Amino acid sequence: MNYGIVGAGIMGRLLAWQLAKRGDSVTLFDRDKIDHGNDNGLAAAYTAAGMLTPISEAESTEAEITTLGLRSLQLWPEIVKQLPQDVDFHQRGSIILAHSNDRPELLNFRNHVARTPAAIERVTQLDSQQITELEPELAKHFNDANFIPGESWLSSQACMSVLAKDLQNMGATLIEQAQIDNIESGQVEHQNQTYKFDCVIDCRGIGAKPDLPTLRGVRGEVVLLHAPEVNIRHLVRLMHPRYRIYIVPRANHHYVIGATQIESSDTSNITVRSALELLSAAYSVHPGFGEANIMHTRVNCRPALPDNLPKITHDSGLMRINGLFRHGFLLAPALAEKAIHLLTNAK
Repeated sequence: MNYGIVGAGIMGRLLAWQLAKRGDSVTLFDRDKIDHGNDNGLAAAYTAAGMLTPISEAESTEAEITTLGLRSLQLWPEIVKQLPQDVDFHQRGSIILAHSNDRPELLNFRNHVARTPAAIERVTQLDSQQITELEPELAKHFNDANFIPGESWLSSQACMSVLAKDLQNMGATLIEQAQIDNIESGQVEHQNQTYKFDCVIDCRGIGAKPDLPTLRGVRGEVVLLHAPEVNIRHLVRLMHPRYRIYIVPRANHHYVIGATQIESSDTSNITVRSALELLSAAYSVHPGFGEANIMHTRVNCRPALPDNLPKITHDSGLMRINGLFRHGFLLAPALAEKAIHLLTNAK
């Protein structure tokens, strides 16, 4: 089969890679340069922290997200094994914390997760001694936490880069800086040229708004810190009444800090309010972040539909996949599996 995929974010890129792996012909179009992972790209995937944490996020998402996320958590290790290079993938688990004043938030998390049988069985409550065994540097400030073994994370930039390289190695056609004029059943129009395919798959995210008028952008902001005085090996999520800050370890004492979810399509620089909240919260988790260097900040908009759930539509030569919201890396493998099943059964 000959597929044209429009949009090379994590959804389009991973789906293209999986179709190419099974021997299909794939042409991937994107508005960015597909230069092995341009981390200044417009795709929301370049801003993502790469968290694969369906249980940690269960208290703030629909059950469908948890189900899809748990399936992706099973699929990611096999995907990573097949990639030709390291993508900084780790399965060390998540630690859920709260300061003493915010302990009700931790209790609310436990109560919510307890209503999801597939989730609660994966959560372990930690006392001070157990926190010390897992993360000694956190035990000074926290004596109560939850641990979710098996939750994972990867480097979004590395993953995007490696997928692009492997697609090229498999002979896929990558058309970069593509201004798409029109998408319809079996064809893509680009720069007064029409490309014909057995099926076109629209994975443009927020770029698909002209064809999906209910689609909206939700702003997210992250900070990358270099903190030589911090030694945290697990993904950490701090519960707070206004936000759920996450701290994602990267190589060589680098950490991605994020939390914000703002109903706005604005992609201008990070605001002072967000920077203060993220950095203050990180410092409250570990004082070593006070001496960290700010390597960069990033802002992007995630594509969301009115119900904040992903959606796949498929009709005679045209498939659309959108609405991954802030769960792109978490949902992409499970959605790709569903999409390939639909494509296969449509033959």
